[in-house]
This record gives sequence, structure tokens and C-alpha cells, in this order.
Amino acid sequence: MSENGGNGIEGLPENVLARKPTLMLVDGMALLFRAYYATALKGYIRRTDAGIPTNGIYGFVRYMWDAIRQFDPTHVACCWDMGGRTFRTEQFESYKGNRSAAPDDLVPQFDLVKEVVAAMDIPNIGMPGYEADDCIGTIAKRCAAEMDVQVLSGDNDLLQLVDERVKVIIMKKGYGNYQVYTPEFLMEEKGLTPPQIVDMKGLMGDSSDNYPGVKGIGEKTAVKLVQEFGSIDGVLANLDKVTKSVRTKIENDLDMLHLSRSLAEIHCRVPVDCPLDLCEFRIDDAKVSAKFTELEMNSLGTMMGVGVFD
Repeated sequence: MSENGGNGIEGLPENVLARKPTLMLVDGMALLFRAYYATALKGYIRRTDAGIPTNGIYGFVRYMWDAIRQFDPTHVACCWDMGGRTFRTEQFESYKGNRSAAPDDLVPQFDLVKEVVAAMDIPNIGMPGYEADDCIGTIAKRCAAEMDVQVLSGDNDLLQLVDERVKVIIMKKGYGNYQVYTPEFLMEEKGLTPPQIVDMKGLMGDSSDNYPGVKGIGEKTAVKLVQEFGSIDGVLANLDKVTKSVRTKIENDLDMLHLSRSLAEIHCRVPVDCPLDLCEFRIDDAKVSAKFTELEMNSLGTMMGVGVFD
């Protein structure tokens, strides 16, 4: 153990439970992809001497550690997409069908990054048939009854989870740059409540997830409709009050409107387990040092104040 408090984390009090209990849920794939492309797009792929790519893992740890230091959670868990089909692809075959395969240099890092997370004694959580967002939503809503929750991601879809006990921390460009969403700030910035994020996306669709919403309705019109009528149900109950053009578009695309809203909504009833005692954030120096040494990332240990490196 390090000399700074008995838990191997510089600046972290020995008794984390003396602080206000807070669970940070990390959107694993969002951090990993962000970290990978931050260097890959510049033509730099960090590798071990054996040629194993580690640039995504290295950046992932930097992103996650910076957020942990800044937001100081007592508990941490990391949620992952499991790959393969989900209930959304069963609903809509083209869901996320526009996405290309992961780069060859990123593929081996999928399993390795989970090994690093496990070495930090942070649970890796995922459920076949669901997305990480659904696991995050389920755990956030369940745990918010007994503690504050922080969701760390770069995905604005997660803003629908915001409430008085759940903050969504959106990562901006560069390390250490975040926007923290509360219900008040979400209303101030976007003029919407968290549930209205789902209605907005149902109307306008989502090109990144490859579902169309109502053809011809973009973000500006979708936001205006939701603000005026409260929800998609409110819009449908007041079609006589919208312009003829908008009414025609909605009436011609009703099935896709309802499907898009369903696809946009995070499913918060996933049969996933997240024992809080396993999420308590404490670093075992030896485990982390061994994993960083194995992947030739000792500089991360120095950054975190973990272990002693030559």
C-alpha cells in the first residue's frame, strides 16, 4: 500500500464511506472509443513490445481516473455493450446498421480494457440483449433510492436519466473538460425535461443510431413541438393546432414515430446485478501495478500514485 492513506490512491481519504455515498457509472465503450480515436486519428497507436495495441486502454484509464479524481465518488462500476443483437435490433433490423466494424487495432483492446478495470477492483457490468445505456439506467434508478449517482459518458442519449439524485457528466473535448447535467441545467440549456429528451428523439430520429423518426422533422421542429405540447402524446392530441405540413408528416409516419420513441428510450428494468459492496472504490496497488507492468503502461501508475516503478 502507498503511504498516503492506506488505500493506494493519492488524495483519497482512507475511509471513503465517511464521505457522502456516490456511485459513478462509467459508460465503458464511450470512453474507450473516445480514447482510441483521440490518438488513432493522429496516426499514433501505442503498442507493447510484443505489438499489442494499448492506446485506447491508456486513454480510457486517463479519462476515467481524471473523472474519479474530479468528482470523487465512493463507488464505481463500469457498464459495457456486450455486442451482438439486442432487443432494439429485434424491433428495428436497421438499428445501428450504419456503423462500420471496429478498427483492427481496437478489437484486442475490448477484452484487455476490462482486465484493467477488473484489476482496479471496479466491476465490469453488461447484459446480453441490452446496451450499456440500459444497464446504466437500471442501476442508476435502483441505486438513486439510497445514494447519489453520477453517469460518466459522452453520449447525450443518457440525459434522459437525469433527476434530482442522478447527474449525467458529459465529457467534452480534451481531458478534464465536463458538462454536468442536473434537471435545472438541462432545462436551462436545452429547454427540455429529461423525459422530453426521449420525445424529441422520437420525432427527429437519431442518425448515429440509424432510426429516422418522422421524415422531414429535424431537431428544431422536434424541440418546438415537445416544448409546446409536452410530449409526443400531447402533440398527437393536438394535431389540429400544428401546421398542415407538420401534421401531414406526422400522420404519414405514425408507426415510425412510435417505434423511434421506443428505440430512444433507455430500458431501466434490465435483470442486471450490481452489489454496492463490490463497487466501493479502493485500489489494490499490487494488482494494478502488475497489470500496468504487463501492458507496459507504468506511467499510468505514476500518474495515479499507485506502486513504485523504476
